[in-house]
Amino acid sequence: MYGVRVLVGTRKGAFILTTDTQRENWKINGPHFAGWEIYHLKGSPINPDRLYASQSSGWFGQVIQRSDDGGISWTPVGNKFVYEGSPGTHQWFDGSQRPWEFKRVWKLEPSLTNPEVVYAGVEDAALFHSSDGGQTWQEFEGLRQAKGHLWSPGAGGMCLHTIIQDPVDPERIYTAISAAGAFRTDDGGQTWKPVNHGLQSNYELPDPNAEVGHCVHSITMHPARPNVLFMQKHWDVMRSDDAGESWYEVSGNLPSDFGFTIAVHAHEPETIYVVPIKSDSEHYPPEGKLRVYRSRTGGNEWEPLTVGLPQSNCYVNVLRSAMAFDYLDPCGVYFGTTGGQVYASADAGDRWTPLVLTLPPVLSVEVQTLP
Repeated sequence: MYGVRVLVGTRKGAFILTTDTQRENWKINGPHFAGWEIYHLKGSPINPDRLYASQSSGWFGQVIQRSDDGGISWTPVGNKFVYEGSPGTHQWFDGSQRPWEFKRVWKLEPSLTNPEVVYAGVEDAALFHSSDGGQTWQEFEGLRQAKGHLWSPGAGGMCLHTIIQDPVDPERIYTAISAAGAFRTDDGGQTWKPVNHGLQSNYELPDPNAEVGHCVHSITMHPARPNVLFMQKHWDVMRSDDAGESWYEVSGNLPSDFGFTIAVHAHEPETIYVVPIKSDSEHYPPEGKLRVYRSRTGGNEWEPLTVGLPQSNCYVNVLRSAMAFDYLDPCGVYFGTTGGQVYASADAGDRWTPLVLTLPPVLSVEVQTLP
């Protein structure tokens, strides 16, 4: 089919929303894996019908599911995530050391070039990859060698939640970990280094300028400019123009620089979007107004996008993986909330329409523009 497919992971299953290129009439299919937490659901950029889902339960553990028909049917694939070698320990909240323990998969990122390759970001924080469509998994153990003993959990756990592949240099991958920071490899995952220079965590770390330990919530990149990165940190919206070597703040006139998600326009590399949240203890929009903020200047100057969004008594959150774009023109923007709403804008954020209002809390939103 031609059109758009929106993949929604929730606390109680996965939902697939589809439409044609007009983006007016939507079909909602689901729940798949009803009752299970679906931390992430994403399709291959090479084979749009190849989908992966991270299915998790406190009772039954972790399952990786794969679909080869666009989500009509699913098959469990490999589910063995074993840290390489002797994993050692990492730092706990009180400064003591705890052993590494696999809990769940937070992020699935299919390869940009090979439909059989997929990456998985897990808790406790590590990066795995599969070269056989998810049947078997191997860890990039060099990542934990980048001062992993100093990494400590954020409030939601010590999760590797962001995986970005450089579309120009296939050897370069970025990751972000809560609460350890951002990391980069330039040799295909063998060795890694922290890329946190310029980040400040005045309230979270004894040394606010430490090399690792920063609570990075999300990172995004436009494929046309792989050296320019945007970050939503625990506090502060940040930008790097040198592949993460240095960062500077672009929070500007936002009503709050705390938030979880950050995303970049499909066709405009300097247009970025965030959803400000009141604070790290009050996870809802300032003044109870759900506002997406857009900057057309790469940061600092922000405008609220409110048409069609509730502007009173709204106390939902938008999580780190819950905003995405299609590649039509004008591009569509989609995000989901912890209140179970999925909103869409067919004009890059100027006007919003709810696609569905009564899903379980939304954990992730990904979008496929179907050829």
